[in-house]
Amino acid sequence: MQQVTTNAYRQDALWRYIITGCGLALIVLTLSIGAFLCYKGVGTFTTYNHSIAEFLFSADWAPSDSAEGGGSVGAAIFIFGSVITCALALAIATPFSLATAIFMTEISPELGKRFVQPAVEIFVGIPSVVYGWIGLTILVPLIKNIFNLRFGFSVLAAGIVLAVMIFPTITSLAADALRSIPKSYRAASYGLGATRWQTIAKVVVPAAITGLMTAVILGLARAFGEALAVAMVIGKMRAFPTSLLSPTNNLTAAIAADMGGAMEGSEYNIALWTMALMLFIISLACIFAINFLTAKGGKQA
Repeated sequence: MQQVTTNAYRQDALWRYIITGCGLALIVLTLSIGAFLCYKGVGTFTTYNHSIAEFLFSADWAPSDSAEGGGSVGAAIFIFGSVITCALALAIATPFSLATAIFMTEISPELGKRFVQPAVEIFVGIPSVVYGWIGLTILVPLIKNIFNLRFGFSVLAAGIVLAVMIFPTITSLAADALRSIPKSYRAASYGLGATRWQTIAKVVVPAAITGLMTAVILGLARAFGEALAVAMVIGKMRAFPTSLLSPTNNLTAAIAADMGGAMEGSEYNIALWTMALMLFIISLACIFAINFLTAKGGKQA
């Protein structure tokens, strides 16, 4: 009996060490990636003496493809392109995602579990290049014909493609947040004479607001990091969009298109690394926002 207890204790300790080691390895990997991006990205400001204000707010993008520098690295067009496409994607995806999550958890849980949830999971597994190809061959020509444009590449096309891509992420996390609300909340609401829709709107959704906001923020992080699908439909034009039907460019598309052709160590190459660093900082900001909301929700609970 003592031998069995000792073996069980050793196995428990072994798995605890393995899990702890994996967690520490993940932390070290994340810190290493961040340190490497900082090392490469800050060269725009330290080696080539450009200002942060120039990088963030100037639209003059003409970095030198040599180590001597002397070009300009205004990334405002790419930054604005990322912000506008992600904002449009959230505006399109969030209402549909929340409505789908409410249907799955509150309106018809059985139908949601058997049919809707598997369909959402299928969307998660589709490669981004497939979304981009569908957008390129169907959505772009459709926008061109509907609005009588010369080309269909546009902010609208990129926003719709991104919305479809982040839809399953927001939907799954929002459904989990709604399911986490105790049934006693609903029972108490019904006991007070509230209807189903009143219970959903006045009780369930407010109680799950922290989880719902977390779902939206993670969807935003996914949208900011997407490159291939957006690059296929956004037009990759280095200009501020004048409307949702105008082509433009964004951070991820610019990195994906130009990093392979930029000479290693050149001003151009380092400027692209600075863009990558900015995306990393945006991801960290999303994570910190989620942790803040979670902590705030825990205190309120």
